[in-house]
Amino acid sequence: MELRQLRYFIAVAEHLSFSKAAHELHVTVPPLSRQIRQLEDELDAQLFMRDRRHVALTDAGRALLREAKVLVDRTAHVSDCVRSTKLGESGLVRVGIGPGLGARVSRVLVEHSKRYPAVELQCREMFSGLQNQALVSGETDVAFFRPFIDAAHLVSEVVLQQRFVVQVSRLSPLAKRRTLRMKDLEGETLLLPSRESCPGMYDKTLELYAEAGISPNIVHVPLNPSPNSDSQIVMVACRKGIFVMPDEMSRRPGANTEIVAVPLDEPNACIDVHMAWRKDEKSKAVIAFLESARRVFHGEEEGSIPRGFIPHPKARHGKAFA
Repeated sequence: MELRQLRYFIAVAEHLSFSKAAHELHVTVPPLSRQIRQLEDELDAQLFMRDRRHVALTDAGRALLREAKVLVDRTAHVSDCVRSTKLGESGLVRVGIGPGLGARVSRVLVEHSKRYPAVELQCREMFSGLQNQALVSGETDVAFFRPFIDAAHLVSEVVLQQRFVVQVSRLSPLAKRRTLRMKDLEGETLLLPSRESCPGMYDKTLELYAEAGISPNIVHVPLNPSPNSDSQIVMVACRKGIFVMPDEMSRRPGANTEIVAVPLDEPNACIDVHMAWRKDEKSKAVIAFLESARRVFHGEEEGSIPRGFIPHPKARHGKAFA
């Protein structure tokens, strides 16, 4: 039984006319009649009662019509699914999101969902230090995080830069300053997450201290994936130390909290945010998602940009970095 035979049968059954069905199918009556006879022979059942003037379905024909419509519709659905997957219009994209980048990446998710509503997007918030392995192993497909980047297996684009702020207790004299320089932090205890969880932020923070010619008094602390977690707020509020970190625009301390985020006024006080994916990526759904991300970030480059985020000049032309 061929799908073509079922389509021919459905056309004749709906029109109850071989000539009208042939016209709809853009064939002549003889080959249409031949296909119907072959179908009847294969099923060993008469599907139509017909003479020169009338065509009517038999009981077997009515039963086949019900099932044939379901089968043809299902086949068309399968074809549509395959075609849309090939074009990136359906499928699954798993996205890894570094700490504090959720608000920014959510704009990409919204934009992509509008264009490709059939694509399933799964998101995980992950430390930047874990993102490389998640991409290489196939646990995620696209990741937004701060370096370092596994250039042997991944390709990345710098999509933006984040400015650094200093989180201090509201009771600290530093909290009254509009901006801070690195020299102002001399003598302050630096609360620093482990390098394993956030290597880019760790290295950049120590680089800023080195450039300023001062040595931090470091206390290593665990970092909650969500910036401004309760434990971090308590430590800073109790004046156990300060955090130097990228400015988390949507999660900055509120007006009534006991900590303050003061912008760090140093030329080099910023860090790149990368969008990364596998070098051998073939999925059309993933490639389409990358294009949606570029549209979002490049569009923000041309319009207003929230304080704390700077479009990176290398991202302007979508240049990829291996």
